[in-house]
Amino acid sequence: MKKRILTWLAIILYIGMNSTFLFTTGLAEEDDGSGFTYKVIQPENQHNKEVGYYDLKMTPGQEQTVTIKMNNSSSEEITVEVALNSAKTNTNGVIEYGPSKLEKDKSLKYDFADLVKGEKTVKIPANQSIDYKLNIKMPDSQYDGVISGGIYMIQKGQTESQEAMIKNEYGYLVGMILTETNAVITPELKLNTVFAEQQNYRNAVFINYSNVTPVYLDDMTVDVQVMKKESDEVLYDTKQNKMRMAPNSQINFPVLMNGEKMQAGDYRAHILVTAENNGKWEWEQEFKITDEEADKFNQEDVSLLQESRVNWMTIILIVLGVLGIVVILFFVVRFFRKKNKKKARKKKKSGKKR
Repeated sequence: MKKRILTWLAIILYIGMNSTFLFTTGLAEEDDGSGFTYKVIQPENQHNKEVGYYDLKMTPGQEQTVTIKMNNSSSEEITVEVALNSAKTNTNGVIEYGPSKLEKDKSLKYDFADLVKGEKTVKIPANQSIDYKLNIKMPDSQYDGVISGGIYMIQKGQTESQEAMIKNEYGYLVGMILTETNAVITPELKLNTVFAEQQNYRNAVFINYSNVTPVYLDDMTVDVQVMKKESDEVLYDTKQNKMRMAPNSQINFPVLMNGEKMQAGDYRAHILVTAENNGKWEWEQEFKITDEEADKFNQEDVSLLQESRVNWMTIILIVLGVLGIVVILFFVVRFFRKKNKKKARKKKKSGKKR
């Protein structure tokens, strides 16, 4: 188990050292060294013209094509891969518009990737530009709220530094917001579940809840206390502010156990979420940690493994110290015994002479 964890940590570290990703939501007119740049061409129905992403005012059933100008300033043809993704919310309360393994929320009525289409791979000849087309098809019925997502662009086969053996991969991200009406929608949050899991190989309790409305939730603060089911003593707690949630998305908010062993049993969590415009949601949720979960996560928690290694090292040092003292005492006692024997022999010899 330890070898497997250490192997995965090594893999993660290697990936982190060999890739650098640059995410932007504006334009990239300066060459990042790869030869690939882009520029968002804003259409007439761009709502906010001061931003570098698409903020489009649409109508029901509208079909529209928008353009991203892609440039290749290098002397060779390049291939750019494009991915279209709906906006999601990660565990830190940061909205992600790029590729991710985050789950879609059940409240998501219209997925961005179903409404916006474009080629997944494009080739740009050396020292030339192309117009990359995105085709938008809005739902036939009127939609109040926001549909949001991102266009992720990355050059395929980027070069590797031979000196440092580090591969710098530059990926660009353009956001897109689609709205039809100016209807004011009050955000609504829904608690889904509370469960035991791990965050970066560390024991934690996760609070899963959803923003079930098609609006952004800004200035979100989450305050959580975890207690035994029949006790008011707080075992684990955390508070985080300045968070956001994407429309119709869910979040797995972690409460870390800070290096403590996970104990099986019945628990309850008190959750308070506040946001801008006096938004407030408060829940009390019971949950259970099974013996199997506790054993599994305790074996995989890296902080517990480190503590275990420290304890064994302490024990080894103590044992070596005791052995050292015993050895020293042995030689001291032996020395004095030999000395006493010599004295006794001298006394016997002197007695015989008399």
